[in-house]
Amino acid sequence: MPDTDRRGLSVSTGSPEAARLYREGVDLLLSAWPGAIEALQQAIEADPDFALAHAALARALAVRAQPLEAAARIALASRIVDLNGTARERSHVATLALAIAGQGAKALDAALKHAESWPRDVIILSLPLGAFGLFAFSGMRGHDQARVDLCERHARSFSADDWWFLTYRGWSHAENGAVRLGRDLTRRAVELRPANANGAHALSHAMFEDGATDEAEAFVANWLPSYDRSGILHGHIAWHEALSALDRGDSVRAVAIYEQHVQPSVSLGAPINIMTDAVSLLWRLQAYGHEVPAGMWERARSYAQTKFAKPGLAFVDAHLGLADAATGNRSAAVERIDALTSLVEGGTLAAGPVVPAICRAALAFAESDYAGCIRILEPLAGEVARIGGSGAQREIFEDTLLLALMRNGEVVKARDLLDRRLHRRPSPRDIVWKAQLAA
Repeated sequence: MPDTDRRGLSVSTGSPEAARLYREGVDLLLSAWPGAIEALQQAIEADPDFALAHAALARALAVRAQPLEAAARIALASRIVDLNGTARERSHVATLALAIAGQGAKALDAALKHAESWPRDVIILSLPLGAFGLFAFSGMRGHDQARVDLCERHARSFSADDWWFLTYRGWSHAENGAVRLGRDLTRRAVELRPANANGAHALSHAMFEDGATDEAEAFVANWLPSYDRSGILHGHIAWHEALSALDRGDSVRAVAIYEQHVQPSVSLGAPINIMTDAVSLLWRLQAYGHEVPAGMWERARSYAQTKFAKPGLAFVDAHLGLADAATGNRSAAVERIDALTSLVEGGTLAAGPVVPAICRAALAFAESDYAGCIRILEPLAGEVARIGGSGAQREIFEDTLLLALMRNGEVVKARDLLDRRLHRRPSPRDIVWKAQLAA
């Protein structure tokens, strides 16, 4: 009888031990838990011709921002699978190869096609999902709905207690507005597998979208100690705790969490999380009127410049624009805006003109040109989603618009925006701001 993966799909290996280690490694990969790389390496040691183990290791390396190692590993998987792989395995490896090579549009098409035949092949189904998945970074406006549609299309293929599917189905619904459903699904995912950082992350997002600031902060504070600091989402989940503290006005607590878990010198997460978490939290602190301790901005911007020297990834570029503006680097900000505009004109920036526009708005805000910031950001309300990321991450740009309206004396518009936000998510910070407008 052939060996299978965790969801019953056959895998081409003659080693039961390799199959066992593969299942273990994939579970760790899908839960963003430490040990995935080591388990998959052991699976390969047990069977060097196990193509799917090589492919899963390539995916784990890519997630860890090790592109050269990931490329070499997926190339090896491709050679092996062409010799002894099934149709599913060949499609699986080919789709991962596109994603690892940065061919997002082709990878998305391949993943969706693959899922039609093999929806329970969750490494491939996972590619379009999440805040940094292929849908989110496709440049489309409606990626939140697209994720829900994909999950619901294949929901019948999964059992009611599949912790991985519950995690991403719940996250997708919470991001798309069905917040209570999202909370229920993600809570169940964490109950089924507490050692599931993706599940804890998804539940944190659902709580954020539900306005449950105190609950979110308490949940992260209680859960995070169980997650080793080497876990790729450790710093980012701590960022959620800091965001909750800041939401209720406790900047001292937010800075303490930042110093302990989030800042580039201590976080062991993926560079995209480290950079964007650092920049967005410091921008919020500064924009909300709190003091940013000396040196924090400079260290965050230095890390960003080191890790992301070239423009082209919209979510990253928007945050780099915030860092340039906040640190008073006008020449760097203008240079970045010009480079992004050239990419837009050349048709190579999927998110389009919203990205340089965000950078221009950030510069205007930092220079106290609130009217200019409003002129840029106000028409972009429906376009910011194109940069990808989550609602919690993108809210920083709506916050910037709201603060610009308040500081420019546009009280009616500010109240209207606050009312819409409070209806969607009863944030303690928004309640304070509304009271200030009424005073």
